[in-house]
Amino acid sequence: MSKSCLITGKKTISGFHVSHSNVHAKRKMFANLSKRSLKNPATGRMVTVTISMRGLRTLKKWDREGKIYDLAEMKKVAAMCA
Repeated sequence: MSKSCLITGKKTISGFHVSHSNVHAKRKMFANLSKRSLKNPATGRMVTVTISMRGLRTLKKWDREGKIYDLAEMKKVAAMCA
């Protein structure tokens, strides 16, 4: 599964656990990603994408506003950049 969101580009970042005594230990912070089958509005077909929950909200907003987008094309561009 891809480790970044198709829409927002969110991905895993690194940081520290900080204890009460201020001891730092490395950790990873993961984006809230899930694999979803969504209907591509450009073609009417189902496309499986890895998307964050924030990205789902963005797609919902785009649908309300009538914005034209192609999930399959976005997926190709994201694969080329990775």
